Amino acid sequence: MHDDVTPQESVGGSPRGEPVGHAGTRVEIAERSARVRNGGIGILAGLVAIGASIGLLAGADSTTGALSPVLGVLGVLVMLLAFVLFASVTVISPGETKVVQLFGRYVGTVRRTGLVMTPLLTTRRRVSVRVRNFETSELKVNDADGNPVNIAAIVVWQVTDTARATFAVESFQGFVEVQSEAALRHVATSHPYDNADTGEATLRGSTDQVSDELAHEVAARVVIAGVEVVEARISHLAYAPEIAQAMLQRQQAGAIIAAREKIVEGAVTMVDGALRRLEEESIVELDDERKAAMVSNLLVVLCGEARATPVINAGSLYT
Repeated sequence: MHDDVTPQESVGGSPRGEPVGHAGTRVEIAERSARVRNGGIGILAGLVAIGASIGLLAGADSTTGALSPVLGVLGVLVMLLAFVLFASVTVISPGETKVVQLFGRYVGTVRRTGLVMTPLLTTRRRVSVRVRNFETSELKVNDADGNPVNIAAIVVWQVTDTARATFAVESFQGFVEVQSEAALRHVATSHPYDNADTGEATLRGSTDQVSDELAHEVAARVVIAGVEVVEARISHLAYAPEIAQAMLQRQQAGAIIAAREKIVEGAVTMVDGALRRLEEESIVELDDERKAAMVSNLLVVLCGEARATPVINAGSLYT
């Protein structure tokens, strides 16, 4: 039996050997291997015990005198032993383990798959070590700027220490779900939704950074339950309905301003190029007043949303 467990680093960076909860409570129990044998030996021994029991009971019926009760008692005891042997045999599928207890004391965990025989008079509890995932409920929290947002996340996790998952918490699955939602709230309140300062992470723009931070936050909270977080991702993110329309208008205004800046920049470049070409090729000579009028007209045509209507001047250029 191996009592030492090699520490294993989880996503949160806490050693698997000595998890410490947020309240500072150290969990002493750790997974170790249970001593098991091939299940075929247990079945064979049980069959032999049944045969011996039948022989003893038959001998008790055919024997007279003081030996008959003794043979009968031995036959019953051997039959009970056969039942105990059969009860110690179990089947373990891939991705599953059995946590073994002897009169309430933790004996060890069986990770060996197939037909196995555990120590006699022990009880077994099935614990799956397959990778699992779940989506948190949609939470309504305030971001770093105080704006209410609706957010949800998908957490991928698996049990790495079956002893802690069984004995350290009441229900490790419920524990992971509650702690994941608490971690999601903490991460969501630490970052603004968008429009952050330079270099500041946002919930909408820094998806990978926020997901990595969420994974480490969840891992640090659930390590006490012997659980390792494989991945955590934001699955839903939006402003709360009461401010969604106002935020949409703000985003639209920002997009319009950015588009107008591009349009004006392009129009100025085109007007500058037109004036330079007119001067270089001596197509027409314009004084400052005429240049200003031309620039104004070109900017109106290039920047205006409505289609321009030309006005033909049939008279002289100068009054």
